[in-house]
Amino acid sequence: MDDAAQRMMERLEARAGEHACGGYLAALETIQRTEIFTTLLFDRLQRKMRLVEALRTEASENWNQTFYLLYFRTLGDRRNQEAYLELARKVPYRIVLRERKVPHAIEAMLFGASGLLELYRHDEYTLNLRRSFEHLAAKYEITPLDASVWELSEIRPANHPVLRLAQAAEFFAQDDFLVERTMACRSEEDVRKLFGIEASEYWKTHFVPGAESDARPKRIGAFKANIIGINLVAVLQFAYGSYTASERLRDSALSLLERLPAEDNRYMREWTAAGVRPRNAFESQALLQLATEYCAPGRCRECPVGRRIARLRPEI
Repeated sequence: MDDAAQRMMERLEARAGEHACGGYLAALETIQRTEIFTTLLFDRLQRKMRLVEALRTEASENWNQTFYLLYFRTLGDRRNQEAYLELARKVPYRIVLRERKVPHAIEAMLFGASGLLELYRHDEYTLNLRRSFEHLAAKYEITPLDASVWELSEIRPANHPVLRLAQAAEFFAQDDFLVERTMACRSEEDVRKLFGIEASEYWKTHFVPGAESDARPKRIGAFKANIIGINLVAVLQFAYGSYTASERLRDSALSLLERLPAEDNRYMREWTAAGVRPRNAFESQALLQLATEYCAPGRCRECPVGRRIARLRPEI
């Protein structure tokens, strides 16, 4: 690296947290920007595939259980990812399948094993859940989590673990072809149709157990369904396509990301302020990879954008 390139790299590193490369990216021709985004997206998918592979190993290479674990990890907010995963281990998919014909039983197992029912006053519905769980816990040797593992402060009611578990119970009561249906998703509409599940009747008038609220359906909304599409559907399609050497499925994952809307989070707002507005989830995932893996730790020398800027030395 010559002196001019070295000085440019030092300028980039000094302003990495401000996404100093934003103006450069925004000024690129679409084909050039897409080339960079594709490199970043594949980096991100490779990282996510390592997570899928770890879960698949844990699931004794059973793809249904892998899907189940990844679904729970994606279901809630980032602070509760490990709690959701641990719950999915306490109540594995094989048990859910055995009890699938009785959705109330799935709800009882998930709520009972989560420990969350202990935080709220009981009514007839939740007392029935507790009684059902006592029977099912003895039947399947389920040891509940301690409720303290859940982070519940400053959480939106629509994203509360209690409501998410009620929606999960309905989701897994649908049928036993969920992996096949996930692999068949090709559009935003497909994702919303499969994952936009409404919780059971009781939850229409409850956000949390034992406390009535105004009646309204408690359905997984479009925003959350799209997040599941990005972090579960596309990832699993890409991982399974790689495992089975199916280019069709890998291409389907990439096409799905192009058809899903970009995420709306602080990273995307920062990129928009820096001059780059993602058009879809393909681009927002690439920008998320850029922000978290390169900008935040100041790794401009290893970054595909940083290296290109240092080589060409444009004005930034």
